[in-house]
Amino acid sequence: MIEIDNVHKSFGALKVLKGVSMTVNKGEVVSVIGGSGSGKSTLLMCINGLEKIDSGAIKVDGTDVFSPSTNLDKLRQKIGIVFQQWNAFPHLTVIENVSLAPRKVLKMSKEQAREIAIKQLEHVGLGQKLDVYPNKLSGGQQQRMAIARALAMSPDYMLFDEATSALDPQLVGEVLDTMRLLAEEGMTMVLVTHEISFARDVSNRVAFFHQGQIHEIGTPDEVIRNPQRPETVAFLQSVR
Repeated sequence: MIEIDNVHKSFGALKVLKGVSMTVNKGEVVSVIGGSGSGKSTLLMCINGLEKIDSGAIKVDGTDVFSPSTNLDKLRQKIGIVFQQWNAFPHLTVIENVSLAPRKVLKMSKEQAREIAIKQLEHVGLGQKLDVYPNKLSGGQQQRMAIARALAMSPDYMLFDEATSALDPQLVGEVLDTMRLLAEEGMTMVLVTHEISFARDVSNRVAFFHQGQIHEIGTPDEVIRNPQRPETVAFLQSVR
């Protein structure tokens, strides 16, 4: 379980998160929607420990992310994260990119890491692209490689930060299909997304962020089909 309790986060004078509380249960898919600058991506960075919080608490499986005694590198092995930009190493092939972290972080042998990388690349439909360099892949393929790279660490949780927003529209579907597959397999996921129909279809719950706060959280039927807050209604009208 991911537990987020009254989290505040500012960048200088700009308050980005203003008392955010929510939980994500094992096997659950929670989509986070809302306008630009509402705090969605910052929340993911805080869950992963990439941004420090000002107050409140975030726990992952009971471990306080920001406790001085917490080994963040070890904790992050549980929490895969996929950003808008895939940030592959251009001088490494696809399989070298995906097998690098298992070798360096998990201290696997080259053979073990390669075996896991092949499995995850096949999982995301890139089994035929093992020895290709990233610049020879389409944007959608590069993003699927980034997903395989995260999965190669065998995480318990996957965080997706607008994973399709940098893609051409015709490439979005293949990445969403990969994320849908993970959801069907029971991966616990938190998705920051502007793909409202996708959020409606795959999520157990949807959280609507507005000005650094959760204004509504509930099932897709409650939040997307039958929103109660005027801010939620206005946002959904603006993206349809």
